[in-house]
Amino acid sequence: MTRRTDAHPDLLRPDVGAPLFSTWSVGTPERQARTVEAVARAWERRPWPAEALRAYHLYTAHDGSTLLHHSQWEDESAYEGFARTRRQERLDEIDTAVPGIERHGLRRYRRYRSGTSATGPEAPAPGCVVIVDVEFESPDPQRQRDWVDAVFEALAADPEPHTGGISAHFHLSTDGTRVLNYAEWVSAQAHIDALATPGDGPGSPSPEWERVQTWPGITKGTVRRYDHALGLVPR
Repeated sequence: MTRRTDAHPDLLRPDVGAPLFSTWSVGTPERQARTVEAVARAWERRPWPAEALRAYHLYTAHDGSTLLHHSQWEDESAYEGFARTRRQERLDEIDTAVPGIERHGLRRYRRYRSGTSATGPEAPAPGCVVIVDVEFESPDPQRQRDWVDAVFEALAADPEPHTGGISAHFHLSTDGTRVLNYAEWVSAQAHIDALATPGDGPGSPSPEWERVQTWPGITKGTVRRYDHALGLVPR
């Protein structure tokens, strides 16, 4: 069976080989809330779809219009089996409850590197999830890794790192064109304050951060703040 949880996902669990992310546009905060409940109902009334699905989480964007879906699968073949046999019936029920949802496609990733400011009981609870999505001009797996490594070098060299960041989990898209950073912050305001510091981004002005921000081949970058709205796990 399926049960709800308020706990945020464990991004470091070793049995997740295929983290998948997608976004839906729903239009308004009221429709965000309705869609979250529709997703919960569609899943809770059905058996958990597969042992290989570790968890499924849903987030509401602070823009009042967007939902982020994050599912943690053992491998992609398990997801493909679910998509062929059990996914559409859930989508049909959700669309009946909230017509007009615009879906922007599923993206497949592998986690590459993570950094945390604290672990275990000392780690603060996330108050906000920030998704940084970077797109490159063409597929290049080495460029993906090099850019993430450059971010970690900039973080290590930062003379005044912001204290509001809890963790950063960098994922590489399997098509070689994108990097997604799933970052946990103590609050949305902490992230807003970090962006307000001098420089173009949350880091202090430095050659290392300038290198990250002007990396050759980057064509697009977006930053969105989210609240964790729903967690679903096997009972």
